[in-house]
Formats: sequence, structure tokens, C-alpha cells
Amino acid sequence: MKVKGLRWFIIALIGLATVINYIDRSAINIMWPYIYHEFGIADVDNKSTLALITTFFMLAYALGQTFTGKLMDAVGTRLGMAVSIAGWSVSIALHALARSIFSFNIFRFFLGFFEAGNWPGATKSNAEWFPAKERAIAQGIFGAGASLGSVISAPVIAILFVAFGWKTTFFMIGGLGLIWLLPWLIINKNTPDKHRWITSEEQEHILSSESIVAGATQNTVVLSWLQLLQYRSTWGIILGRFFIDPVWWLFVTWLPTFLKEQFMFDIKQIGAFTWFPYLCAAIGSLLGGFYSSRLIKQGTEASRARKRAVTIGCIFMLIGLIGILATLSTLKEKPSLAMALIGTVLFGFQFLIGNLQTLPSDYFNGKNVGTVAGMGGTAAVVGTLFTTWAVPVITQTSYVSFFVLGAVLVPLAWLAINFMNSKNINSN
Repeated sequence: MKVKGLRWFIIALIGLATVINYIDRSAINIMWPYIYHEFGIADVDNKSTLALITTFFMLAYALGQTFTGKLMDAVGTRLGMAVSIAGWSVSIALHALARSIFSFNIFRFFLGFFEAGNWPGATKSNAEWFPAKERAIAQGIFGAGASLGSVISAPVIAILFVAFGWKTTFFMIGGLGLIWLLPWLIINKNTPDKHRWITSEEQEHILSSESIVAGATQNTVVLSWLQLLQYRSTWGIILGRFFIDPVWWLFVTWLPTFLKEQFMFDIKQIGAFTWFPYLCAAIGSLLGGFYSSRLIKQGTEASRARKRAVTIGCIFMLIGLIGILATLSTLKEKPSLAMALIGTVLFGFQFLIGNLQTLPSDYFNGKNVGTVAGMGGTAAVVGTLFTTWAVPVITQTSYVSFFVLGAVLVPLAWLAINFMNSKNINSN
């Protein structure tokens, strides 16, 4: 049996895994403003407690990014992704058994560790299955999954919460990833150089374009973390992720709390409003991938095309953040304007992030792609931890500093990414 366009089935499954990933991780942020009293948490302490729970998740996420990156390089994306999604699905289901903040933290830790594997796994899989000129589109589809997961999670979790309560909600969403495993293991039987279902035309299209496949990387030099840190390109990826990812997480973690405190939204209203900014993000993810891929097809060097997309994304983010700051005092009466401005920020982020996440496969060859992607992911988490603990402090009286923080981080990320070399590093 031969399947035309097999690589698109693979990226569709990775996109679906990312949707599930974001449904699972978003559940606590959406439900927390309405369940913290059940754990004896006072109103004044609810944000600091959510920051603590998020910290356990992010610490594990930081460790998981690096170690699962190594796992993907060691055992391959087929098995590595299966281990990752099975682990996080069981972890989110266990949230239903939480009886204290301590048990919540333990379950969040395991969730964070296993969910981290989705990113280096997706980056490496894209490098295996797509030529350089198509990788940003593939990464855009995968990135759109993160946004689509956030679009879906708010209304779905709100409906499940109202109908069944928070415990059953956690248990039900835990089953999604386990169901995903079946088509993944059936369709993704092997890398494109060995897959029995791939057509000769598609195989030639992938392999003739210097795609990273197992059979083509047997002689690749596997660099250690310390050796990889000797390259400016590695540091550009690390610092870019360190500065830019916290802006996304500011909204993913705190948007429901912001809406409850500033707009007095109940969970039904949060489900009704918060899907729009993430829909903007999904559109940005797809357009960012198409934009850089078009430049590459027109002859622009891959890394240069990615950086142009990053610049455009940063501009959109700054427009949205500055717009929020300029109108913050009146946004309480204009929730639709607030959603539009937040949507502009998230559109810009997703426009650029897929291109930034694709850079490891542009700069590095062979069995170093997943490792560098994992290092960048770890840096993103470290940066997010700083902002996570800052939010309960800087939002005690208003959210001005919250949005100022985001506006400062964007140009820092742009500078870091443009600090990188534009020369491919041949690791073979």
C-alpha cells in the first residue's frame, strides 16, 4: 500500500497531539479561579498559589525539554512521541485524584515533564519528513495546533466543568492522548527512507532536499551540550526563546484570572470570549509558516527568511501590547477591544515562533537538531518561571506592569535572534 502525501498525515497527527497538549495544560488555568476555595485557598493567595502550581509544571517542563530532546535523538520520534503523550495523558487524568495543593504540584510536575517532549519531537519530525523549504509550513501547522488547542480548551473545559465538575473534566481529557496513540503508531511506522507506505516521488522529494533522516545521519557527529554552546547560533536560539516565550505564557497562564479580576467574568463568559485571541494565534502560526516558505522558494536563504518572519511577528506583538497599555483604563467597558488587542499580540507571537523553532534544523544537521531544540525549550521555561513569579507581585494593584513586562521582552528577543550567525553549521 502506498499513501500519497504521507508527510502531511504525519504533521497532521503532530498538530492534533499539540491540540491535546494545550487542552490538558490549559485546564487548570481555566478552572482555577473557580475551584481554589475547595483547597482552602484565600482570595488574596489564589494567584500566588497558581504561580506555585505553575512553577512545578514549568520546572519539569524545563527538564523535560532537554531530556526528551535527547530521547527523540536516541530512540526516534515514533517511540519518543508515544512515550511523551502517554506520560502526559496519565498525568492529567491523575489530577482528578488531587486532594491538596501538594498532590496537585506532583501531578503538574509529571505533566510538565512529559508534555515537554511534544516540541523537540515535532521539530525533529519536521526535519525528518520535510525539506527545508517546507519546514516552516509544517512547523506552522504544528504551531497552529497550540493555538487551536487554546481555542478549543476554553469552551470545552467550561462545558465539562459546568456539566460534570473539575474532577471528571481532568479524567475525561486524559483519555484524548491515549486515543491518539493508535493512529500515530499505525501511520508513523518508520522514517521516510524506510517507510513502506511512502511513494517513490515523495521519498525523492524529501531525501533529495537534505532532509534529516536516520539513514542519512549514521556518520553524523553527535555534539555534547557543552560543544553546542560554543556556537553563537545555539545561544541565539536559547536567548530568543528565553525572552519571547514568557510573553505567550503570560496570557496562557493568567488570561482567565485577568478576565475574572478586571471584567468579573464567570467561567461561561471566559469560555465564550477567550477563544478569539487564540484563533488569531492559529492564523498567525499558519501565515508565519507560509510567509517564510514563500521567501525560501523565491531564493531567500532559509535562516534569513525565518528572521524576517520573526521581525514581522515582533512588530505585531508590540502593536498589541502598546495598544493595551494605551487603553487599559477603559478596557473594562470594552471587552471586545481587549480581546482584539490580545489577539494581535498572540497573532504576532505565533507568526514568529514556528520560524524560531525551525531554526535548529536550519543551523544544525543530524542528531543534534532535537538536542538544540530541547535546549531552546528549556531556556523558554526558565524565562517563563521568572515572569510567573513576578505576576502575583506586579498585579496587586493593576495590570499595567504586566503588559509593560511583555513589551520589554519582545525587542530583547528580536535582538537575540538577530545576533545569530546566518551560516549553516555542518555537524557531519
